[in-house]
Amino acid sequence: MKRRLTEAGKPKMLIVGAAMRKLIHIIYGVLKHGKPFDSDFALKNT
Repeated sequence: MKRRLTEAGKPKMLIVGAAMRKLIHIIYGVLKHGKPFDSDFALKNT
């Protein structure tokens, strides 16, 4: 994600904000569904 946004010429703080938003979505999903975090989830479901 960072590389793609950097190459697109986006400001550093926008990249940080995008990473924070992504982490918040992951945290919310873990808390909502009560399941432990699985870093390979996206790979298994594609």
